Amino acid sequence: MSDLTMESLSTQYFDVLKELGNIGAGNATTALASLLQCKVDMKVPQVKMLDFKDVGALLGGEEQEMAGAFLAVEGDITGSILFLVKKDIAVHLVKKLMGDMASDEMGEMERSAFKEISNIITGSYLNALSSLTNLCIYPSIPDLAIDMAGAILSVPAIEFGIMGDKIILIQSQISDEIEIDGFFIMIPDMESYERILRALGVMVD
Repeated sequence: MSDLTMESLSTQYFDVLKELGNIGAGNATTALASLLQCKVDMKVPQVKMLDFKDVGALLGGEEQEMAGAFLAVEGDITGSILFLVKKDIAVHLVKKLMGDMASDEMGEMERSAFKEISNIITGSYLNALSSLTNLCIYPSIPDLAIDMAGAILSVPAIEFGIMGDKIILIQSQISDEIEIDGFFIMIPDMESYERILRALGVMVD
């Protein structure tokens, strides 16, 4: 069993996560600009370490309507990823992609379009992590949920619980006509954290 904890990892891992956030968000900005065929700008991502119980408040409250994509991660590391934006932002992105065909109701076509957008954004972060570590990382097809933040967060809550109460969250602000506040949470198991740190030379045996 690993004797690592999120607390002991936080200091040495933070700079790595900031670099991951910068590269991942940069890749996502370029990919979104190409997909949506418009100019997209990015602010420097913020990396936060917080208690899981405080995540809902950061998102605007547990009753805030959100769109969330949840993916499993396999390969050299295992775990899961949660990407979240407010529902009105998801509708905006889908309308940019689909044009007049999109509605505010987020029906089957709109959900499919948002899954494609989520794939690009989460893939950008995973590619950044893979490039930094030379590890092979394979994401699953995302499960999409449109619900209150509290309900969406309850899905990965068990996985967070395995690792303790602390989570690390990357918040990226991307803008076209409006600012897109995206929340990217990666949840590797502790063995995968160790593998990532060793690959980066942050941690040695």
